[in-house]
Amino acid sequence: MSYFINVILPIPLEKSFTYAITKAEAEFLKPGIRVSVPFGKTKIYTALVIEVHNNPPQVYDAKDIHQILDEKPIVTQTQLRHWIWISKYYMCTLGEVMRAALPSAFILESETIISKNDEVTINDEDLRDDEFIIYEALHHQSSLKIQDLMSILDKKNVLPVIKRLLEKNVISVQEEIYEKYKPKLVRYVKLSTAFSSEKTLQNLLDDLSRAAKQRDVVMALFSISAQTKKPVKVSDLSSESGASSSIIKVLIDKGILEEYHIQTDRVQYDGADNEDSKHLNKFQIKALDEIIESFENQNITLLHGVTSSGKTEIYVKLIEAQLKEKKQVLYLLPEIALTTQLVERLQNYFGEQVAVFHSKYSSHERVEVWNNVLQNSPKAQVILGARSSVLLPFQNLGLIIVDEEHESSYKQFDPAPRYHARDTAIMLASIFRSKTVLGSATPSLESYYNAKQGKYGLVELNHRYNNVLMPDIELVDIKDKHKRKRMQGHFSDRLIEEMNETLKNNNQIILFQNRRGFSPIVECNTCGHSPQCPNCDVSLTFHQYKNQLRCHYCGYNTVMPKACDACGSVELDSKGFGTEQVEQEAKLLFPDHHVARMDLDTTRGKYGYEKIITALEQQEIDILVGTQMLTKGLDFRNVKLVGIMNADNMLNFPDFRAHERSYQLMTQVSGRAGRTEERGKVLIQTYNPYHKILQQVSTNNYLQMFDEQLDERHIYKYPPIFRMIKITLKHKDYNRVNLGADWYARSLRTVFDKHVLGPEFPPVARIRNQYLKHILVKIPQKQSLSKTKEAIIKINNSFLSVKDFRAIRVILNVDNY
Repeated sequence: MSYFINVILPIPLEKSFTYAITKAEAEFLKPGIRVSVPFGKTKIYTALVIEVHNNPPQVYDAKDIHQILDEKPIVTQTQLRHWIWISKYYMCTLGEVMRAALPSAFILESETIISKNDEVTINDEDLRDDEFIIYEALHHQSSLKIQDLMSILDKKNVLPVIKRLLEKNVISVQEEIYEKYKPKLVRYVKLSTAFSSEKTLQNLLDDLSRAAKQRDVVMALFSISAQTKKPVKVSDLSSESGASSSIIKVLIDKGILEEYHIQTDRVQYDGADNEDSKHLNKFQIKALDEIIESFENQNITLLHGVTSSGKTEIYVKLIEAQLKEKKQVLYLLPEIALTTQLVERLQNYFGEQVAVFHSKYSSHERVEVWNNVLQNSPKAQVILGARSSVLLPFQNLGLIIVDEEHESSYKQFDPAPRYHARDTAIMLASIFRSKTVLGSATPSLESYYNAKQGKYGLVELNHRYNNVLMPDIELVDIKDKHKRKRMQGHFSDRLIEEMNETLKNNNQIILFQNRRGFSPIVECNTCGHSPQCPNCDVSLTFHQYKNQLRCHYCGYNTVMPKACDACGSVELDSKGFGTEQVEQEAKLLFPDHHVARMDLDTTRGKYGYEKIITALEQQEIDILVGTQMLTKGLDFRNVKLVGIMNADNMLNFPDFRAHERSYQLMTQVSGRAGRTEERGKVLIQTYNPYHKILQQVSTNNYLQMFDEQLDERHIYKYPPIFRMIKITLKHKDYNRVNLGADWYARSLRTVFDKHVLGPEFPPVARIRNQYLKHILVKIPQKQSLSKTKEAIIKINNSFLSVKDFRAIRVILNVDNY
């Protein structure tokens, strides 16, 4: 009898592939175990077994597998069911889901690049012969491809050797680009323990009497320690004592000072006793009881609680109940910045049961969390994570909390699977027959509509914690201020007045501008020329801190020109403004206060978020300028004023969701103000203070916004009334995209008639030298979603079978919101 396995390969193939195995292998292999297999002429992949059977493939001869890579499955049966749902619902392949779900260290392939892990020292005796040969080769060459290792070891199958080296932490497989950013370690110093007694200290000062500068350093150390009672940074000590770092190094070398680095690596639990969770106020208790009650009839409940109403404490109580029943909990957050703040709070309650998972983790850290979740380890009972954590191998999931459920960051855009973490989480919970809580101060129209329709339970929490009043929101008409000459740069006199008042009371300020860089357009005053990106149809943004023009779509950058490229004039002017410009102006207006910036440029490193958030919490920052990263549920006790620099960019965005998103963004950023006893203040600068969305934000009227937007969605047939699938065609040839898009749209119209919109070029019609064209398919409520997708896939396959269109890339994006 012959034995075969079906495997998923981490590449976009429509079908699974079949390989031949021996009887002994068939008895050992189970779905979820990895094997290394040959594919194509030369390539080797890590594949995942999904079925063991006796049916040979009809069309091709099954090749033999190379090697079994696991002793036990690393992917569970439940997970495979979830993956199959994702691939069907989001119209992608299982291979794409596998690649998105598994940490990169699990998917070794012939293209993988291996490098030595310099942070680990290894004894040669700990390595086998073949491992040592690879280790030795990496001393001579910084990185090697798997193909190179095959020739070094003179054997075809090197994946098991690499797997063993990975487990020993000797090597690392190539990570994404951000891994190249090393976390900034802060150097601190303290006096050596040898000088802790008064006598030894006196002797030390006598010894240093001849070395005046060294003595000054030691005295400055005492002075700083006495004033701040905090660890002393080398940089602070250097500036306080006026000594160079070389003098401090001499003292360290002599053993008088000890240096150490502070870096909060991974999620470490310091072993302190767990706190009891806080007592809830009467409004929170009522909301908690209503959630538990709604769970009796509903699997999904929407918690609509205003900003700072204490939703997290309600989640903590729900988590406690699940942990008592020995069940795992998944706590989803839209932004990595949020995990930074929440980890500490949850660890105070649940100790080492909390695990964190997100994309800034290294491959080793992700594998560690994966294995802990798979083994249902005590270290992974509460998983706190961003979007990708819905793909982890849960064993016994009891509850999923989707915090800030309205956030667009929950939607994956590239590469496939283009899943929405909220909807994927709801499906995961239904597979486990567990419950889901969606929480938000500004729920998405879809979720609130589902709650109103009775599909979800709805619980409202309308009082802020400690009965703090909602912030006082004031609209500032900057058109009028410009007329009266009451603007300084981009700051109105009202905003400056409020900022002075806030700083005088030792409180902090957040300034929100949803564009990074210094200015989005540089224009020549003589001829009007504006530098454009050579790869995209978009103007280059000026970044002053690097004196560069950058493209925010493809990353292209060039030095800021001294004169206009078109006419040679030196009169270059910048139009519009980003976070860098706001930061610079704030520094000029408030020179005695510390201004910092939080956007994609300042949070690139693994610890980028932590550094800024910790500095703000410890009141080292007085004014924080930032993009929408700041809006997402962060809790700063001392922020009393929020300034929105310009509300109009968001409102005038060409998207049917622009008004809903603007309301959410402004309400969320306003919610950062006045979260303790004192009422916060929010100033929104706008050219159009009478805009209905701004009026709704200023009165905190979510229901009015919901009703108005829903009416518009009814009229124009947009979600949540109609479902939507967006089809994007991409190619470097403009004419070919045009022809292909017209053919595609015509074919769709024969099936869906008037429910097809487009094809249209988007506002930015060329990105990375590829022209884009969009087609929208709207799906009425009574139309079958699965039949619609089948029809689209049929048309898609016909399209790709036409020789001229084969080179066009087609992207299918389901629920594009």
